[in-house]
Amino acid sequence: MARVGIYGATGYTGIELLKLLFRHPEVEIAFATARSAAGQRLSEVFPIVSDLRLVAVEEVDPTGVDLVFTCLPHNTPELIPIVQRSLAAGAKVIDFSDTFRITDPNTFTARRGKLHPAPELLAIAVYGLPELHRERIRQGRLVANTGCYPLTAILPLVPLVRANLLADPTVIVDSKSGVSGAGRSLSLKTHFGETHETFSAYNVGRVHRHLAEMEQETGLHIIFAPHLLPVFRGILSTIYVNLKPDVDDMTLAAVYADAYSTEPFVHVLPAGRLPELRHVQHTNHVVIGHQMVEPGRAIVVAVVDNLVKGASGQAVQNMNLMLGFPETTGLPL
Repeated sequence: MARVGIYGATGYTGIELLKLLFRHPEVEIAFATARSAAGQRLSEVFPIVSDLRLVAVEEVDPTGVDLVFTCLPHNTPELIPIVQRSLAAGAKVIDFSDTFRITDPNTFTARRGKLHPAPELLAIAVYGLPELHRERIRQGRLVANTGCYPLTAILPLVPLVRANLLADPTVIVDSKSGVSGAGRSLSLKTHFGETHETFSAYNVGRVHRHLAEMEQETGLHIIFAPHLLPVFRGILSTIYVNLKPDVDDMTLAAVYADAYSTEPFVHVLPAGRLPELRHVQHTNHVVIGHQMVEPGRAIVVAVVDNLVKGASGQAVQNMNLMLGFPETTGLPL
């Protein structure tokens, strides 16, 4: 049995991760941290039947732990010390924030407007998307779990790039996310009264923090428009691409089959069928559909559960690779 720890266990992704780890046959939970709920049992703060005791970060000793998950918000000051302390104790780390996803420190500075807080860690970090970087993840000590929005852009676009099908390196990614993507902390934009029976765009253009990793992994120039859906979980991205003149639905189907036919968690629908959120909610699956709209232009749609394959399920997939377990262990197919 591998011993794993969770920093930030009571956020949406932390709770989702606990649910998966409780069912995982090869791991036991060494510790789970929380801030305001430290000292309480998990069942006291969330409707899960568990006697797991939540502890403060200061109480944790990572010695003897095989791997830790850092399910902390972006820009959390305590993240870097936690990662450093965990690695020094011999534990591997899977980080849920975007701190280590941008591999080039100069790009990080350009996009964030500040220097990276730990460039020595950035140098060893692996971008945590198994379908692209499986072997590097197996060998990794620090893995940057892929963002939920980027997942629905990178997986549909990379096969088109590799097959040299695109006539234009600029693509439009039009994404819609449930409110759980904003996390569990209170904010005005995710109040029920602000999201119910409405639909809104936000951070349109070059400002969204996830855009950098999309462009990094695809090599494309992406026009990104995220939207907030009045649902709890799930992301649907509609991608508009210009293709070379000889590309048709059969070409697209062949390229996607070649890329993903052996992937356990990526499913491609027949040409003309497009996925819906309900196809993936509460699963670790990504479903991709494609349709030609006219010669040289196609629409690709991808859906994912942002809390599972877009966060905690993906982290378990990465953990399995890092600890030498079969990749699908603990993730129902």
